[in-house]
Amino acid sequence: MLHESEKMAGQGLNALKFATAAGIWLGVIAALSTICAMLNVPGFKAFTSMIVSVYGPYGYSVTFLGIFIGAFWGFAEGFVHVGIFALLYNWLLKMK
Repeated sequence: MLHESEKMAGQGLNALKFATAAGIWLGVIAALSTICAMLNVPGFKAFTSMIVSVYGPYGYSVTFLGIFIGAFWGFAEGFVHVGIFALLYNWLLKMK
């Protein structure tokens, strides 16, 4: 009889759920990082300045509105990139 982990081997990832989870995670990280930078928590100003350098042209800043813009772009970035990763992973599994 096969162990549960052996049954699941080679089944791949649910790309949509995996991408959604990554999007939520990165959106929350972006929002919390912005909040921490606004509260002057040590280390977060440097991190959010990196986020500003990437998403600043798209409306992100370390402000109240930036919390939501950062969460949106974090979700979008995580969803797209990790979704592509999951699709590629599933494709490679099928290549055997």
